[in-house]
Amino acid sequence: MRSMISIRSVLIALFLVASLSTRAAAEAAIGQVKTASGEVSVQRGGVSQKLVPGDHVFASDRLETGADGSLGITFADNSMMSLGPGSRLSLDQFRFNTTTLEGVFESSLESGTLAVKSGQIVQQTPEAMKVRTPGALLGVRGTQFVVRADGGGR
Repeated sequence: MRSMISIRSVLIALFLVASLSTRAAAEAAIGQVKTASGEVSVQRGGVSQKLVPGDHVFASDRLETGADGSLGITFADNSMMSLGPGSRLSLDQFRFNTTTLEGVFESSLESGTLAVKSGQIVQQTPEAMKVRTPGALLGVRGTQFVVRADGGGR
């Protein structure tokens, strides 16, 4: 009886691990970390982990830099984002069709600084990229810009 419970527990654990692995594999990376210095992390699925160059980012990730941190990411549509020290950015939504170049890119800067150079999504559909801050919603129209959010909604 005891061995039957052990086997059952092992099978359940294997099923859960396989389910999580399949889910992660099914979610396509939306970008790749190109530069990272100082304290840089991602919150994904309730777990925080350090980011280093070469790591991938996914829709729904929350990126954070410490007081000495900076982060540079290139996305699948060739958009580029750089976060300065003390920043928090959520990657809310990203869809990109490499054939039609259509898609949506929405993010939220909770605090800190963000520099953006838009990519192919905006070239095809100018209103497709948006950056929210506590005090504003920025519609990106095929340009480069820098925004700072103090996290206080001002």
